[in-house]
Amino acid sequence: MDTIKVGDQYIGTAYPPFIVAEMSGNHNQSLERALQIVETAAKCGVHGLKVQTFTAETMTLDCPQEDFFIRDPKSLWNGESLYNLYQQSQLPWEWHQAIFDKCKELGIVGFSTPFDETAVDFLETLDVPCYKIASFENTDLPLLRKVARTGKPVILSTGMATLTELAESVQTLKAAGCDKLILLKCTSTYPATPENTNINTIPNLTQTFACQAGLSDHTLGTGVAVASVALGATFIEKHFTLSRKEESVDAAFSMEPDEMKNLVIDTHNAWQSLGSIVYGSTKREIPSEQFRRSIYVSKNVKAGTRLTKEHIKVIRPGYGLPSKYYELLLGKKTVVDLKKGTAMKWEYVLGS
Repeated sequence: MDTIKVGDQYIGTAYPPFIVAEMSGNHNQSLERALQIVETAAKCGVHGLKVQTFTAETMTLDCPQEDFFIRDPKSLWNGESLYNLYQQSQLPWEWHQAIFDKCKELGIVGFSTPFDETAVDFLETLDVPCYKIASFENTDLPLLRKVARTGKPVILSTGMATLTELAESVQTLKAAGCDKLILLKCTSTYPATPENTNINTIPNLTQTFACQAGLSDHTLGTGVAVASVALGATFIEKHFTLSRKEESVDAAFSMEPDEMKNLVIDTHNAWQSLGSIVYGSTKREIPSEQFRRSIYVSKNVKAGTRLTKEHIKVIRPGYGLPSKYYELLLGKKTVVDLKKGTAMKWEYVLGS
């Protein structure tokens, strides 16, 4: 897949996985805290920081009807009204510039997830380098067209979309001008569990849609994200907080700084380990060839002796004849005296 440039960073298989810290609602309605999250994320080594651009009014209705309340005993937000939840987590639009400026100052890519067309118009005034589409909005075709027409790279979470829905969304993006697309395998539960993450979908996304693929990861820890690199993930997004002990809407499934540092290091190491298809010794392994087994003289031998198992042995190091010739040497007559510990050579039985 073609490499994609966002800001001063590159995303693609030739580069380490692009790691994004998702601020989401962890700012707790404090610009000071939001900027501290940016600074801490940058120190962790992330490549990008993402916010969300919406208001409670653009997300839902302030309505007492049952439809507008979360009813899921397993949800972190069970019993919460949608409107109140989005009021708590919305990032004031007047803070975006300061956050993106801080990202630029610290050398990371600042961008956002818009949730409606007005958010796209606003983000365009800030010249964001790319757009992320959330999993719950990935079938909002008017929003997809709006984002695609900006000409910016688009990162789209697959979430609950069926293959048919996803194909329609990708076609909509491409028809509206998007030629730089990354699809993220995403499980839309908070938190998600490894057994429900199905990251084997990642290479299938790449193959099916001829684009880069990655992971929007809501599991706890780094294991799933690191494993995704082996399956070709070029982009990994994780929610990020300064501390899970501080109350915020997403804190329970967000990474803390030490975890994010480990994620950056471990995914980079996983990417490095992929390498290419190699058999035989690498340059670095050549010194280790001495520890392979080979044939050595195991007791002093006079010239003219027919070799038996008492005279030669397959041992380390590897400077003698390869062990595959052991049976062939048995019964051969030596042409020179041999001392115990001599690396066996053909000339000792065949002559020069």
